Amino acid sequence: MINVFKKEDGHSASNDWVESHFSFSFGNYYDADNVRFGPMRVLNDDTIQPNKGFGIHPHREAEVVSIAITGQLKHEDSLGNSGVIEFGQVQRMTAGTGILHSEINPSKTEPGRFLQLWFFPDTKQLPPSYEDVKFDVNQLTNQLLPVVAPSASAGVAMIHQDVTIYLSKLEQGKSLDFNQEEDRRILVYVISGAAYLNNEHLIGKQDSARITNLSSLDIKAEEDCFFMLIDLPGGDLSC
Repeated sequence: MINVFKKEDGHSASNDWVESHFSFSFGNYYDADNVRFGPMRVLNDDTIQPNKGFGIHPHREAEVVSIAITGQLKHEDSLGNSGVIEFGQVQRMTAGTGILHSEINPSKTEPGRFLQLWFFPDTKQLPPSYEDVKFDVNQLTNQLLPVVAPSASAGVAMIHQDVTIYLSKLEQGKSLDFNQEEDRRILVYVISGAAYLNNEHLIGKQDSARITNLSSLDIKAEEDCFFMLIDLPGGDLSC
């Protein structure tokens, strides 16, 4: 089953320093039927103005992934970690027993766009930790490149959950297939461009699709398309 969520099906919010699109319930936006997809709890698409951002705030019992799309994002936390990511890098933070952190666009002139994702961890009471990982952007073209997975490797951040996050830049007219084991879930999110799923469902910028009971997916670019695909566990977790 492929359930398409158009941008307008979610919620957008903006003020003088940030423009955000929420794919799931977040902050003042609450929909009891749109709280999670398996262990996935948050998918926010944020554009932050120069020298602005999210001040110090707490997290607990969450795996937090940040993916830079344009510009820069600076992270600082209560463990003493500090780092700046840009396109070609991801952050993974295990909040575990509790951590404080901030996320700021350090540029004085350029806005920054990034995706932030939260997942419930597979183990509670983990010690907090943080990492930045750089991947090869040249490997994105017309293939799925893993950037986050349960096991760390070169160019792949490690997450405490049975989740793999892929990125791809699919050229117009090109297609690729994704196959997974039965009883799993897929989420596809379009960062830019547009693509057809199984030659039937067209999704464009900031649209997403939540896919269940389907182990094979064909993705074809209607136009040059930059997208994220997440392979998630199934089971009896709420949709």
